[in-house]
Amino acid sequence: MLLVDGVAKEYRKNSKVVRALDRVSFKVENGEVVGIIGTSGGGKSTLLRILAGIEPFDEGMIDLDGRMITPFSSEDEFKWLQLATGIYLQRSFSIESESALENVMRRLYANRYGYESLPPKHSKEYSELSKEAERYLEMVGLSHKKNHIALLLSSGEKQRLILARLLAKRPRLLLLDEPATMACPRTKQEVLDTILSVREELDIPILIVSHLPEVVNYVADRVLWLESGRIREKGRPKDVIEVFLKMMPEPTPQTSPKTDEKKLIATNLTKRYSLITGETFALNDLSVEITTGEILGVVGNSGGGKTTFVEMLAGVLQPDGGNVKFNLDGKWVELSTYSRERMEARRRIGIMYQEFTLSPHSTLLSQISQRLGIKGDVERVRQRAREMGISDVLLDRLYLIADMKPEHASEMLRELEPDIIAKLFPSVPKEEARRTAEPVFKALGLDPRLMDTTGDQLSVGEGVRAMLAIVLSSHPELLILDEPFGDIDPITLMDVANHLKNVNREFGTSIVIVSHHMHFMKEVAHRVMWIENGQIKAIGNPDEVCRTFVKNSGAKYLETFEA
Repeated sequence: MLLVDGVAKEYRKNSKVVRALDRVSFKVENGEVVGIIGTSGGGKSTLLRILAGIEPFDEGMIDLDGRMITPFSSEDEFKWLQLATGIYLQRSFSIESESALENVMRRLYANRYGYESLPPKHSKEYSELSKEAERYLEMVGLSHKKNHIALLLSSGEKQRLILARLLAKRPRLLLLDEPATMACPRTKQEVLDTILSVREELDIPILIVSHLPEVVNYVADRVLWLESGRIREKGRPKDVIEVFLKMMPEPTPQTSPKTDEKKLIATNLTKRYSLITGETFALNDLSVEITTGEILGVVGNSGGGKTTFVEMLAGVLQPDGGNVKFNLDGKWVELSTYSRERMEARRRIGIMYQEFTLSPHSTLLSQISQRLGIKGDVERVRQRAREMGISDVLLDRLYLIADMKPEHASEMLRELEPDIIAKLFPSVPKEEARRTAEPVFKALGLDPRLMDTTGDQLSVGEGVRAMLAIVLSSHPELLILDEPFGDIDPITLMDVANHLKNVNREFGTSIVIVSHHMHFMKEVAHRVMWIENGQIKAIGNPDEVCRTFVKNSGAKYLETFEA
C-alpha cells in the first residue's frame, strides 16, 4: 500500500519561490490503479519523481508498505525507495540494440549485481536469467517476440518491452508518466491493455499520469485531479473527468473557406523505403487537393506514412513518382522539380514538427528575426548568392534548411562552410520583426511582450503557440503541422484549436494537421484524411472518418470514452 501525507515541494525560479506541490495527500491500495490528470505544470510529473525517490521534497511523508520516507530520511532510505519503485518516464525509450529477451535479462542481472550486464551465453546463470525474463515478456504479451532485435520492434512493442524491464525490477510501486501519450490509438490500446494485465499479475499500487482523460477513464479505478500543486477533486474516473473538462474553453466557431480556389494539388505521390528488416515500405498513388483557406486533418496509425506524405507536400522530401503543385499567385509551381519559382513557392510554406524546440538561449524575437531573414525577399537572397559565387541550384537546396527537421538540417550544416547560412540569410532588424509578428501573436492569444522572453520561460501551452508564432511570422499561405501537439492536455489543446481557427479565419491560411487526437481533429478540421499502410483509406467528413479510423484501430479506450 502507498500512503502520501502532506507532501510539499518548492522550486526557485528566476529568484521567485514556486510551490509545485502543496501538501498533497492520498492513498493507493495494493492492486489499485489511480489516475492523475490536470493541465500542464500542475505538479503531476514532479509528484511521480518524488515518489520514485529521484527528487527530494520539503514537507510531508511517504509510506510504502509500512516504510516511511520524510525529507529528513537518510540517503540509504531514498536509495531503498528508488529500488522499490519502477517508473516509466515520459518519452522513454531506454532499450539496447539486442534481443527483447536480453534487454529484460540485463535488468534481472542488475537486481543481483547492481549494474546491467549479461553473463556468458552458455553459462548456467544465463539460462536461469533467460527463463525468468521470459516470464516478464509473457506478462506484457511479448513472448512471441523474445528473439527479435528490440530496436526493430513497433513503437507499441518497444513500450511494452520497457514495461517488462520495469517489472523485472520487481517493484513494490509502479509509476507511469504519460505512457504512450505520443503514440497512435492502436499503440495506446496495446499499452493500456498491458497495464491492466500487469495489474492482475502484480497486486501492487499503480499510479498513471496522463493528459488524456480517455486513458485514465479506461485503466483507472479512481482519479485525482492535480492542479497548481493541489488535489482539486478525487473520485470515480467519469465523475472527476466531468468536473475537469468544465475548464474547457468554449470552441470558436469554424468558418468555411471563402473560395473554391486550390492552394495545393498532389497527384499520384509514391515513395518507397527499404527497411532494416529487409522489407520495403511504400506510399502508393496518394492524391489530394487542398483549397485555399481549408484545414485538412491527417490521421492514421504509426508507421502508415503520414509524416512522409506531409513532407512531400511541403517540398522537403522528393517523391519517387507523382507531383506536388503549389498555386503561386495563379501560376502552378511544381515543388518536386527545380525551377526559379520554386524558392518563392517554398517561402510561402511553413512546417512545424513534433520534435520542435524553442531556443533557451535567444529570445523569441531573435528567432523570428532569423526566420524572416530566410523566409524574406527571395530576390535579395539571390543577389547575395551571386556575390558569394553560389549557384541558383545550390541556393535552392540550401533554402530547404528552414523547413527541415532539426536533425536533418544539422547534417546539412555540417557539410557547409561555417557561417554561410548567416551570410546568405542575415536576420532582419528586430523592430521590423516585431512589427511583422505582432498581429500573429495577437491572433494566437499571446502577449506581444513575450517576444522578449526565451523559450524556457514559457508554459507548455505558451511554448506551443510561441513556436507556431515563429513559423507564422513569415505569413505562410500553407501551414503544415506534423503532430506538434501530442503531449499537451485537453484544455490547452482546445485553446490551441481555437487559435488555429482564428489564424485560419484572419489570414486565410491553408493548414494541414497530423494528429492522434480525434477530438481535436473533429473540432478544427474541415476534412480529415486517413492514411494507413501507405494508402489513403478515406477522406471527408471529420466525424465519419475519425469514427471509422478509431473502430478499425481497435481503440476500445476511445470508443468507451466517447460512449
